[in-house]
Amino acid sequence: PTDNGEAAVLQAGRHEFPFTFQLPETLATSFEGKHGSVRYWVKAKLHRPWSTVKKAKKEFTVIEPIDINTPALLAPQAGAKEKLARAWYCNRGQVSVTAKIDRKGYTPGEVIPIFAEIDNCTSRAVVPKAAIIQTQTFVARGTKKQKKSVVTSITGDPIPAGKREVWHGRALKIPPVGPSILQCRIIQVEYSLKVCVDIPGTSKLLLELPLVIGTIPLHPFGSRTSSVSSQYSVNLDWLSTIPEQLEAPPEYSAVVSSPEAEQSLAPPCRSELGDILEGPFFAYIQEFRFRPPPLYSEVDPNPASDSIRPRCMTC
Repeated sequence: PTDNGEAAVLQAGRHEFPFTFQLPETLATSFEGKHGSVRYWVKAKLHRPWSTVKKAKKEFTVIEPIDINTPALLAPQAGAKEKLARAWYCNRGQVSVTAKIDRKGYTPGEVIPIFAEIDNCTSRAVVPKAAIIQTQTFVARGTKKQKKSVVTSITGDPIPAGKREVWHGRALKIPPVGPSILQCRIIQVEYSLKVCVDIPGTSKLLLELPLVIGTIPLHPFGSRTSSVSSQYSVNLDWLSTIPEQLEAPPEYSAVVSSPEAEQSLAPPCRSELGDILEGPFFAYIQEFRFRPPPLYSEVDPNPASDSIRPRCMTC
């Protein structure tokens, strides 16, 4: 219709009508999960007299900005746990682990340095492991379903009986994964760093530290004031293009080697990959690198020659 409400008559030929929509400020990130999804699209309909309605639909991707330059996400995360190794009701010693990471918030492509100490006071060797776990939670009609998958993992060297192992910033790189979804009522995507110790003859010792995968990388000067994050605009140009074929992480239960599914941190198995990340719903983030500042020197690299007479400033 026209501005005065009358029906507009279009002549034969091609006609274009530009339009815009203002999206709400709080929209969950586009996501494809096992039991649900978050999708966005624009629909258009053309009503014609005495004819069928023509329809068109175009999907688009939404990325909810998550700025890790906030005090809550820059806070260090640490924890400690211990466990008695028992076999046939006999005490075989104790295993303890303490772990710490520099902050809670990271972006894909970054490396998480893990600082940990593992004490093996048992009579057998134990094996430390670390992994990033993705937990998908789906809520509908009062029923909750969860799916866990191993995003990436590393395995340390076996620790002999009576020895201690120290990780001085053991590197664990975050692969391309979708950001955390924390504010949606029915779908949540959460991440955690799990450090575990395989103890022969008993259950694993497991320590979990929370993680948040964001979209706005760490500012080179930190987040000393609240204005830093506001000045760091949500510009998605640094997001790389979505590849044609995405490699999905294995399901959490697919890598379980023991009945205790919640405590398995086995590395991903390529033959058991699912279709979690198929489709153009995840934007990938390149590794964020900053060049170091130039070296400071008080010596002039281009000193003035003695043969040149200083110029008089009053001439």
